[in-house]
Amino acid sequence: MNDAPELKYYLAFSLIRGVGRVTLGKIKDHFGSLEEAWSAGALSFKEAGVEDGVIEEIIKSRPLISPEAEIEKLARNAVQAFTPFDEGYPKLLREIHDYPPVIYVKGKLVPDELCLAVVGSRQPTIYGRQVAEEITTELARSGITIVSGLARGIDSIAHRTALEAGGRSIGVLGSGVDIIYPPENKLLAQEIVKNGALVSEMPLGTSPKPEYFPRRNRIMSGLATGVLVIEAKEKSGALITASLALEQNREVFAVPGSIFSPNSKGTNRLIQEGAKLVSKASDIFEELNLVATQPEILVEVPADPSEASIFERLSREPMHVDEVCRLSQLPISTVTSTLAMMELKGLVKQVSPMNYVRAGNYRNP
Repeated sequence: MNDAPELKYYLAFSLIRGVGRVTLGKIKDHFGSLEEAWSAGALSFKEAGVEDGVIEEIIKSRPLISPEAEIEKLARNAVQAFTPFDEGYPKLLREIHDYPPVIYVKGKLVPDELCLAVVGSRQPTIYGRQVAEEITTELARSGITIVSGLARGIDSIAHRTALEAGGRSIGVLGSGVDIIYPPENKLLAQEIVKNGALVSEMPLGTSPKPEYFPRRNRIMSGLATGVLVIEAKEKSGALITASLALEQNREVFAVPGSIFSPNSKGTNRLIQEGAKLVSKASDIFEELNLVATQPEILVEVPADPSEASIFERLSREPMHVDEVCRLSQLPISTVTSTLAMMELKGLVKQVSPMNYVRAGNYRNP
């Protein structure tokens, strides 16, 4: 954690309503340091160009805030805080127009790490889940850090898949990094901290509010070189992130979907408007001029006759067990037991009750 004398005053001022990046800049420029400003009177803030309403908030709130206590709070929660003047502040984030004056980090940010934001529906279809897992796995295995918002649905799938693939992930919160929302993602958040970081501009102890999440999205896109949208309705937080990414001169990628699916209306429109159509991770590598750092993992087609027969019928499209039985002419008991064994071997995956797809990439029979 940065222990510069100014840090505690950045933390203290950030707790005061109305004091954001622009106001902090005015104060620092006028006083030379935030430490000097912390004890200044109302007239001095007026001379610095601070609005009257904000000056009232500063004068009213300052006696209730202890800069030293804020530093102690960080230490108790194993959290770091960075200002735009610190080496630990992400370079890409510093480039956006509305960069946060303070970020709180639980875990570890890696300097100059290559990040891609992955966002999408909170209620994804089987197709959306399958695509998110497959593409995120390839990205993570190639050394790309996956950024998302720890929300339900695609966000959670992207975080979890990246970690399972041995990669890093960054969760950007619309609350303090010590308050996890939704609560069912507490264990996932703990795993992210072990191999990545939780990031927020909100002070510790800040509970989530609806208005915090749209602003959170600019940090997600700001940390990344691009944003991948996997399923989004016509009005969606994921589309807000994509719009912010364009404003920040970031690449926008979108996975196409059925014209009949409400979950694909937003992504299909993004593609119509110029977003890069993505069907596999290599589409992203090509657009960003990257080379996958790990070779494609190929799995031999099974030699067992029952496994081979079932494998030949399966594809990337989910197939129900009853249909597998019909096509393979195998009894249901053989099909279910064989599928269970194939899933243990990593040859197939159950994407919904009784529905299976091939898993991984396969050599030709």
